[in-house]
Amino acid sequence: MGTLKSKPDDQPKPELDKPWRKFDWGQKEALKKKLENFSLSDPNVMDIKILVAGQVGAGKSSFINSIESVFQGRICSRALVNSSAVGHSFTQKLKGFTIRSGEKTLPFVFKDIMGLEPEALAGSQPDDIINAVFGHVKDGYKFNQEQALTHKDQHYISDPTLSDQAFCLVYIIDANTVQFTYDKLIDKLKFIRHRISDQGIPQVVVMTKVDEACLLVKQDLKKIYSSKRIKEKMELCSTTTGVPMSNIFPVKNYHDEIDTEDDIDVLLLKALEQIVQIANDRLLDSGDN
Repeated sequence: MGTLKSKPDDQPKPELDKPWRKFDWGQKEALKKKLENFSLSDPNVMDIKILVAGQVGAGKSSFINSIESVFQGRICSRALVNSSAVGHSFTQKLKGFTIRSGEKTLPFVFKDIMGLEPEALAGSQPDDIINAVFGHVKDGYKFNQEQALTHKDQHYISDPTLSDQAFCLVYIIDANTVQFTYDKLIDKLKFIRHRISDQGIPQVVVMTKVDEACLLVKQDLKKIYSSKRIKEKMELCSTTTGVPMSNIFPVKNYHDEIDTEDDIDVLLLKALEQIVQIANDRLLDSGDN
């Protein structure tokens, strides 16, 4: 006797009846213009530093490249990316990337850092990330997997200014691996979050590779906020990292495209707008202290 098969109507639907998060897909130009004309809350600070951290292979450098691609209207690759799946961070040194729109330099800088790995002494040291957030690490510092930066190192800034500090930490997390079981990696994220939250540093999660994680979204990126799978992954991501859902943004980085696309751009721009606003609020609070 054969096993009973579910009828098509019995299969769970991958799409919600309506999007669970409102999103205007026609706001690309308005967002772009708003960010191009963005003013910092403290006139004494030239730009907002945003530290980009996260698991190895999640697309940290690709996210930075994708943001610049939006403003340049072409695919950019200033932050070097390793296309091979070697399982270890390709980024070895701390480096800041300004974002340009045409010839104009925008007032925010992304700081790219070595990727986190689950092993206790592999990947970026949590203490290095914390030091970088608080402005103690100079660009060009090469991460040491066995020992975090100390005050004796030439790349250590003992008395950082507001301009040296980062005002938002962005975790880049691969949507395919949100259900990771790397307890040590989770512990690292929680350790970092606890240390910087004590000082009021906000955190944002950018969830990448949404098209790989959900067939519905792969077929139509505009289904991203009506996809059950993406919503579940965002909820799990929030539970795992402690970052609220309002600070989690699913995006697709540019990967194999040779031209920019409006739907990809607008998701990236909305994530960037929120990151910059959150960071600017923190800068305002820091200036008041």
